[in-house]
Amino acid sequence: MPDDEGVQDELDQERATGEGMPENPATAGLGVLLIIPSERTRDASTPGMTRETAISTDGMWSGVARTPAGSASGWHHHGAYESSIYVLSGTLRLEFGPDGIDVIEAGPGDFVYIGAGVVHREINPGTVESELVVSRSGAGDPVVNVDGPG
Repeated sequence: MPDDEGVQDELDQERATGEGMPENPATAGLGVLLIIPSERTRDASTPGMTRETAISTDGMWSGVARTPAGSASGWHHHGAYESSIYVLSGTLRLEFGPDGIDVIEAGPGDFVYIGAGVVHREINPGTVESELVVSRSGAGDPVVNVDGPG
């Protein structure tokens, strides 16, 4: 019987080759879809950060966002989408509110909620890239870049 690492190696190989997996689970009527990292797509981003879409439906968006160490994203909001952010690694400093003077700082293991239409920007004051797992629920354009917090 293979050890846990051997089992994971086999799963990774199956995912990479598609071996043992239905051709397209979404169209096979299973209602379950596995998205591996190589299947995520880069999408239109906000300056200073990159986003990769894993799942995008009429009412939901989910993916990964990265901000390099020592940098800041541009100001933006997510339209009618509410956002849930899980900090996987690095530091997330979020500026928001009137004139962008309100601030929260989150680290690995923390969750952050951003309400629909809240103008904000992410800053990574740390020395390593921040990686965030983001899920949004709503409709319309999931990213709207703006000049500032207003």
